[in-house]
Amino acid sequence: MTADTDPTSADPTGTGSTGTGWGSPGHADRYRRRVCAERDRLAVALGSMRAHQHEVLTDLLSFNADTAFGREHGFARIRDIDDFRRAVPVQDYAAHAPLIERTAAGEPNLLSADRPVVYFTSSGSTGDRKKVPVTPRFMRTAFFPFYYAAWAPLVENFPDIAHRPDAVLNLKHDPIAQPPTTADGRPHVGASQVDFGAKFGEPLSAEPGTAAPWGALPVDVAPDDHLEKMYLRLRLAVQSDIRCLIGINPAMIAAVPYQLALWWERIVREVRDGTLGGVPYGAPDPARAAELERLAAYFGTVSPAYVWPRVRALFGWTTGVASLYLPALREQFGSGVTALPAPVAASEGPVGVPLDRHGSAGSLVVTASAYEFADAETDLAPDSATLLPHELEAGREYHVIFSHVGGLYRYAVGDVVRVLDMPGGVPRVEYAGRAGRSDAAGERLRESQVIRALRAALTATGLSLVNVACRTEQAPGGREVPRYVFAIAPRNAWRPEETERFAALLDRALERESAEYRGVRARGALSAPAVRLLDPEAFFRDWHTAVGSGIRPTQVKDRLFRQDDALWKRLTDGSG
Repeated sequence: MTADTDPTSADPTGTGSTGTGWGSPGHADRYRRRVCAERDRLAVALGSMRAHQHEVLTDLLSFNADTAFGREHGFARIRDIDDFRRAVPVQDYAAHAPLIERTAAGEPNLLSADRPVVYFTSSGSTGDRKKVPVTPRFMRTAFFPFYYAAWAPLVENFPDIAHRPDAVLNLKHDPIAQPPTTADGRPHVGASQVDFGAKFGEPLSAEPGTAAPWGALPVDVAPDDHLEKMYLRLRLAVQSDIRCLIGINPAMIAAVPYQLALWWERIVREVRDGTLGGVPYGAPDPARAAELERLAAYFGTVSPAYVWPRVRALFGWTTGVASLYLPALREQFGSGVTALPAPVAASEGPVGVPLDRHGSAGSLVVTASAYEFADAETDLAPDSATLLPHELEAGREYHVIFSHVGGLYRYAVGDVVRVLDMPGGVPRVEYAGRAGRSDAAGERLRESQVIRALRAALTATGLSLVNVACRTEQAPGGREVPRYVFAIAPRNAWRPEETERFAALLDRALERESAEYRGVRARGALSAPAVRLLDPEAFFRDWHTAVGSGIRPTQVKDRLFRQDDALWKRLTDGSG
């Protein structure tokens, strides 16, 4: 298998090897053994975290010592993490970008001795399309062990999902026939668009659900018509016994109940007629169409729990804004449905992977990168002091900085994690939000602080929401004092007195979370927050508008802080 193999040149289902993928004899058992074995190896590695961290650093230094970056920063002379911290500044994507762009233009040996095989896209917090170089050595030593292990809790605890190709609705799987490329001819795509079997010789790497009838759509659809692709997958999936949904980005899973209702008449008609996107497909199925109609009529609504009564698991991020709406969302898929957390990771590399059924946190992937952390209360700078994994404290939040053999060095990924606990001295982390702050008057609020305050106010009032966003605006009354406005789509109607009490409790919770917020409120530099109630479907319409503009659904994520005037108007005015 050469590095230049087209990621779509293997079988169209993306299994990596025709006749040996999902649905073939014995595949489910082979897959289960592989993911559990990788999970077990990572679990054993946790027992010698410091040794593995030193090995990762030593490997990346020796392998990349003769690169342009390695020579400039004296990799050959570095012996330990302290030397490394003195030689290399903390840096973000912008600092790496000049060498990445030269690499993508075809120049070798700049960041890594390996030539990138693909470049992952990443929207980041600004929407810019990064080019994340992905090398064979990084995939082999850092990515695949983590990637396989991430599926172990799902496959081990819900084994029935692995025995039929159509048991899983994988919402993030999005194969592309003609991927865009960089100047050196390498694909520049999302991680979910790469066939790892074809690119890296890993025939077991295809995720659950990728060989379903909707894994590679059997009708023509424009590559950027993501809404139509989503419709077609749901249209096919209503005729299958779905047991699990995979979204990673939880906004994709949250949209499914809305999409079923939105497209219901079209779905039922096409099932009855045996069409797909208006084109004949398969045999007409009037019995299933009638059953779907009876379910909707009997319950008075369209719900995934009625369409797929044997769903048992949802797989995606469970923290951040999603933590506020996931409890109610799970119930729409059925009583007792489990939400399993996706790994704590970015396109640039892994951070934590759940090794059990914990609902939000994963153990540090000690074999993947050399990790450093900085207190989330500080702003990162090239000379920021950092902590090593064993120096972290449970209950604290940190910026993530990692270095790995793929060519990212002391890379500040822009995420903040919360250390849940330190079993055996190894941090178990959950995603706490982006590193950016909202700061209109010196309050310097992080996403995680606002989310905890929202949760406290919701718990105290017994209210629930579909989604939430906020921004700062000038308070009414002629004074030039800003206030936070929270746009909330309530799950059930909130009475005026409930909304008023919620806003007051939210204000007090924010004061508890942030000394800076408490200070600016005390001196009158920030007015009390206000709540603007939207209709329950406002965020779904807005999400569909963004996806309809051509943005891949995996990149349209929940965003708490929304200061852009046009996007705020689109959300709050119902024009989405």
